[in-house]
Amino acid sequence: QVQPVESGGGLVQAGGSLRLSCAASGRIFSSSAMDWYRQPPGKQRELVAGITSGGDTNYADYVKGRFTISRDNAKNTMYLQMDSLKPEDTAVYYCRAHGRTYYSWDYWGQGTQVTVSS
Repeated sequence: QVQPVESGGGLVQAGGSLRLSCAASGRIFSSSAMDWYRQPPGKQRELVAGITSGGDTNYADYVKGRFTISRDNAKNTMYLQMDSLKPEDTAVYYCRAHGRTYYSWDYWGQGTQVTVSS
């Protein structure tokens, strides 16, 4: 199973928290840059946050200070801690694993729904 698998989505009230998880293949995880994307209803997919194989992180401006991305290489899992959720955070959240050694790879998960009610 190379395709990443997301979990942890659900329905939460505004101001609440959720933690998403993304499990990826151990063959590629430690060498992969990992990203979270989201696709709000009727909109294009957008980058939420990313973490390199070395642990460097980056965030979209609209989640800075509210979301935290992390990874646990021993568990081949990436996380997205989402706090102070807003209705506009409602979207399908996707995990992406990509990288290059002597070959390149780029795998996407199926997505997990996050719904924030007002």
